[in-house]
Amino acid sequence: MKFFHRSNCMRSLFVALSLSQSWALATDVPRLPVSEVSPLLRQALQSSDGTANGILVGELAQAIGLRFQSPSPIHIDVRTERRYVQAGCARLHVLFRHDGVLLPGAADARGQSIEFGIDYCLTGEPPGSRQ
Repeated sequence: MKFFHRSNCMRSLFVALSLSQSWALATDVPRLPVSEVSPLLRQALQSSDGTANGILVGELAQAIGLRFQSPSPIHIDVRTERRYVQAGCARLHVLFRHDGVLLPGAADARGQSIEFGIDYCLTGEPPGSRQ
């Protein structure tokens, strides 16, 4: 199961990147190159500290970079907010960060971010319960 459908993802990221929200971005950590976010969600679920960090690569990253006129990498940070009783399932907090974004009508480029929570399991499905 893919986490993002490409056409919906572009629309969602356009809206989302237009909202500037701050969250401490881990810049001094190793980042896994990913073409979609699901490998990072699984990595966070399996890691001892409940985190995963990546850089979006591939067609989607190129399309977003072209749309927002920014060659900067798109960083993705995932952290576990809480683990559920169901094995391999948790509430995850996801942050996308892209520097140098030029929004339509804006005079200057600046960093943009979006963050959201998701209930996710290693199977790629949501948990059966939030307990």
